[in-house]
Amino acid sequence: MSREASLLILEGLTPYGEAHAMQLDRVNRRKVGAIGDTLILLQHSPVFTLGRNADAAGVLAGDEELAREGIRVHRIERGGQATYHGPGQIVGYPIFDLHGLRIGVAEYVRRLEQVMIDAAAALGIEAGRREGITGVFVDGAAGGKIGAVGVRVTRGITYHGFAFNADPDLTHYRLIVPCGMTDTPVTSAARVLGEPVDTTAAFDAISGAFESAFGLELTRR
Repeated sequence: MSREASLLILEGLTPYGEAHAMQLDRVNRRKVGAIGDTLILLQHSPVFTLGRNADAAGVLAGDEELAREGIRVHRIERGGQATYHGPGQIVGYPIFDLHGLRIGVAEYVRRLEQVMIDAAAALGIEAGRREGITGVFVDGAAGGKIGAVGVRVTRGITYHGFAFNADPDLTHYRLIVPCGMTDTPVTSAARVLGEPVDTTAAFDAISGAFESAFGLELTRR
């Protein structure tokens, strides 16, 4: 029998600070067994995040340009460098107990990558890994990094997670050094396919791929 977990899909755009507080609350409750494993899927209002040890120079834009573009900056607990979240990008925050899953952090990250590889396939895109680099990539003229991973684990409980570019505004990436990579472009499902991608279809693709990669059944709450 498959393990069960909750699925929470937030409608509209969620400010980053609100989602971060939600994660911390659920992490604390998961530690004491007050809730079960939960996958949160959402889209953020435009924001740049910096990992706990990230170089602030990874954000290329100054305060005036950030204000003009309506983009806020948050430094957070996850690993990794600067990244962007915004409308059209599906962000996943799994609040999961790795002890219950019986996997380590490296395998967990690999499964999050598989989620995005399989979600891309469901949308008609061939994506994969690149040796020595965390994330998911598409080859070809319209290719580049289509999915990012940045996690934090405390006492075996996961938070932060992954971001899949369905149909975001890719011009915002020019204002940062994405994930510290200067030689790899960022792409999206919409750019690869040459047409808009419905976010509902992307949510469905992600949730279905997550069930497959982790061998569980998600129940929407």
